[in-house]
Amino acid sequence: MITHTDPLAALWRPPALMAVVLSGEALAALLALAPTHSGDRLVQFGLASLGVQWVVLGTLCTLFLLRKPIGKLPPLRMAWVCLALFLGMSLLVATAAWSVLGMSGNAAESRNEFVLRILALAVVVGLIGLLTYQNYWRSRQLAVRAKQLELEALQARIRPHFLFNTLNTGAALVHAQPDAAERVLLDLADLFRSALRGPQLIPLAEELALAHRYLEIEQLRFGDRLRLNWQVPADVPAITVPSLSIQPLVENAIRHGIERLPAGGQLDVLVRHSANTVEVIVANDLPTTGVRSDGHAVGLSSTRERVHAMTDGRGRVESRIENGRYIATLHLPVATTD
Repeated sequence: MITHTDPLAALWRPPALMAVVLSGEALAALLALAPTHSGDRLVQFGLASLGVQWVVLGTLCTLFLLRKPIGKLPPLRMAWVCLALFLGMSLLVATAAWSVLGMSGNAAESRNEFVLRILALAVVVGLIGLLTYQNYWRSRQLAVRAKQLELEALQARIRPHFLFNTLNTGAALVHAQPDAAERVLLDLADLFRSALRGPQLIPLAEELALAHRYLEIEQLRFGDRLRLNWQVPADVPAITVPSLSIQPLVENAIRHGIERLPAGGQLDVLVRHSANTVEVIVANDLPTTGVRSDGHAVGLSSTRERVHAMTDGRGRVESRIENGRYIATLHLPVATTD
């Protein structure tokens, strides 16, 4: 299942931060343009903007520092804690503002009246923000669910061809190589066990092992026609990847490359990693005539959609034809430690 268990994570993204800052500026402009204010409205806007941004950014910083304990709370309790932090920051900023205004002799109302007015405004703004974010989170969950159904449909389009090829391979080996036939069926069971679990995140090492089992099955079917170049480090980076994100790329390399070459060809699987990204490269030889790049569309679309949905858009899949070879590159983000 595709799950997004951290509702607060969206707050730290640049679009969300920009939206919060601009909303604060809009609120400051409304306060400065209120008919009850007198004097220089530009000064009023500057003071209101300073106070609003201190409250907003202070609340976001506090939420970021407390994200781990807050993230473990139920959604409703998490919402009330966020609102309480927002009101607490508003009280702190209002008290500091009163001190500054009082020392300069510009205070035209009592301290309690000023603080209560600021808190009342913060309650209204906080409740509106809470309802807005609640609607956003619900729409996001619905979008994720719709994407999950789409991924399952794409995945279902790949399974039949893979199943038929594997069963045919196993049937051909039953009498000639019964041990190999048993190994094929065991590998098939592992692959379909992973497929039936549905879209989810699994360790990269496990996903690579599934792809390797698939290639072992195909190696029995093609023999010397399949020349495999498997360059995977002994210590695979400890990251999670969408399940069945590499196997469809490998299957397409067999189906639209090696299978169409009378003399067979080479299939490369390489893993490279840097501080921020892990790359999984699947490259295969292509027929010299009648090359069609859209033959990889189903598996590529499945992997691209799955990676995009389950990495929140941080992962991607690129493909190209270069020197008579089809190259698919899976870019996976490396999670930063807190």
